[in-house]
Amino acid sequence: MAPRRLGVLSLGFLRQPAIARILSLAGWRVAPGLRGAAAIGVWGRGRPARRGLWAARRTGLPVLSVEEPFLRGLRPGSSGTPPLGLLLDDLGIHFDASRPSRLERILASDPLDDGTEALEMWRRLGLSKVNQWSDEPAPEPGYVLVIDQMRGDASIAGGCAESASFRRMLEAARAENPRRQILIRTHPQVIVGRGTGHFTPADAGGRVGFAPPRLAPPALLNAAHRVYAVSSQMGFEAILLGHRPRLFGVPFYAGWGLSEDEIPCSRRGRALTPDMLFAGSMLRYPVWYDPFADALCDFETVAEIAADEAQAWREAAAPSVCLGVRAWKRPTLQGFLTGSGGRPVHSASVDRAVTLARRRSGRIAVWASREPPELAPACSAAGLPMLRIEDGFLRSLGLGAKLVPATSLVLDDLGIYFDPTRPSRLEMLIAQSAELSATELARAAALRAEICAQGVSKYGADLRRDVGPAFPPRAPGQRRVLVVGQVADDASVKLGATGDIQDNRAVLAAARAAHPNAFLVYRPHPDVTAGLRAGAIRAADLADAVVTQGNPASLLGQVDLVWTLTSLMGFEALIRGLSVTCLGAPFYAGWGLTQDLAPTPARRIARPGLDGLVHAALIAYPRYRDPLTGRACRAERIVARLASSDPRLGRPASTGLRLLARLQDRAAPFAGLWR
Repeated sequence: MAPRRLGVLSLGFLRQPAIARILSLAGWRVAPGLRGAAAIGVWGRGRPARRGLWAARRTGLPVLSVEEPFLRGLRPGSSGTPPLGLLLDDLGIHFDASRPSRLERILASDPLDDGTEALEMWRRLGLSKVNQWSDEPAPEPGYVLVIDQMRGDASIAGGCAESASFRRMLEAARAENPRRQILIRTHPQVIVGRGTGHFTPADAGGRVGFAPPRLAPPALLNAAHRVYAVSSQMGFEAILLGHRPRLFGVPFYAGWGLSEDEIPCSRRGRALTPDMLFAGSMLRYPVWYDPFADALCDFETVAEIAADEAQAWREAAAPSVCLGVRAWKRPTLQGFLTGSGGRPVHSASVDRAVTLARRRSGRIAVWASREPPELAPACSAAGLPMLRIEDGFLRSLGLGAKLVPATSLVLDDLGIYFDPTRPSRLEMLIAQSAELSATELARAAALRAEICAQGVSKYGADLRRDVGPAFPPRAPGQRRVLVVGQVADDASVKLGATGDIQDNRAVLAAARAAHPNAFLVYRPHPDVTAGLRAGAIRAADLADAVVTQGNPASLLGQVDLVWTLTSLMGFEALIRGLSVTCLGAPFYAGWGLTQDLAPTPARRIARPGLDGLVHAALIAYPRYRDPLTGRACRAERIVARLASSDPRLGRPASTGLRLLARLQDRAAPFAGLWR
């Protein structure tokens, strides 16, 4: 069915392609002017909308009112970030109580019997309309919460209220709660200077104060004894969290038996439960949008997106001072480390980094393989927390040595996963995996199955197009053994080669000695094959085949066993159910899942099971950011991206970096001259 033309008289629709895209998916094609329009689109009820409403009265065309949904995402609209959906109303608009809206019609007549699980998800994830909050604790429970709004907010007049309503609300809160502390919650846009509220510091004193400005609304509401509102969405969120708010206006959630209403609304006589209110307002009324799939979706999908972004934001609560990060990696790292603590800054020296971190009450973030030996003692002496950063295990569609940005990073506050000489956060997560719930283990199993089905590895996917090398038929009873080569000077080799065997040639010789009749396949590291890193060996006299091309996943599908020092391919082999022999101590060794021929840390006594290992290594430990949308996301999204083999994922981060990558490719054949 062809989309209907939505005529608009406001440039705002035309300047926001994300809004137009959601409308397009919902069946509307945004176009300037009214020629051939099936309806006139207006945003809210501001000044630009009045032109559209006037034109509708003159032409008789219907109006489609467009607004942000009750779950916007991480940031407010003033940030320029597009919302995760829209409210499309062909009858009125939800905040205008003077006439019925599509939402009011839904709440009055729809069955609304499917909101229980979705509301529980909302509560469990701790969501609000925007979720750019800190993790600071709420005040002592038992206070009365009074919710302020911005002056001029259309929902105030639309909700049959006025500025004087806020004064009456505060007076009622004082009179009705004579012994309790009263906290005024200022609108976030007022805090950042984008408007004015109805209460000022002059209103504080005695029992009246102001709520912490960066505190998440769910935390503030959960600790409140009673909630007072005019028409703020926080009154709606208060109902969802079990409150019965006292209302001094007529917002969309008033009149359904869930609030104490100063102003009655005769049209609303149905008695709703919070589950029913949620079903109408969050499941039926909005049009939800998945920016990763560029498609309409359900509430649950959007809730997960918002929760993932909120978690990433809170995890970056401490300001970061970065050390040892190459210039081409810094734009990517900024996305991972920007949060409620602000943007990261970079330093070229340990002393300067420590000074900056102390000044900002922050932390030091260092690229683990480039950590100066004096850094840890300096941080300890200064009392500064420290993060070690490395690429994650689902990295990109292309090599880091070719300057392809990473889609995942690990930020370890204890050690780093490739260093078995000391504990790491990953090691702790693996050891604690026995505490995972059945739901968490099922998620890990599903992720593992999807990785195998899509042929995804650290650097991409085969999508079954890459069938792997053509090996000769097996002799009767013969097994194929894959020996994985590594970069000779890689930190995981230097630190993780805990036994007598220290290099690629020795690993290959040990595998041949252990499996004299096997078909031995040697795969050098891609960076070594490309001439970008050290580690080349003479392998033809020990191996039956040397494979330098193709996706690792397709190669793993053709072998029976894997031998390695510390390569991540050992972990990828475990995911695919292969037997793995380790001659070093990688993060996945020592847990009862591998055959270990070298010492592993004695502290690795837990037996996590494969799904416990996968949950720790791919879900709990790394952070992910989608390279196409720039949004924080979960592992499943990155697996889908890598499986798509979208060529945009394999490009260096900028034009200059693409040129540098080409120069590296051309210089690679001559790498022996400087190696």
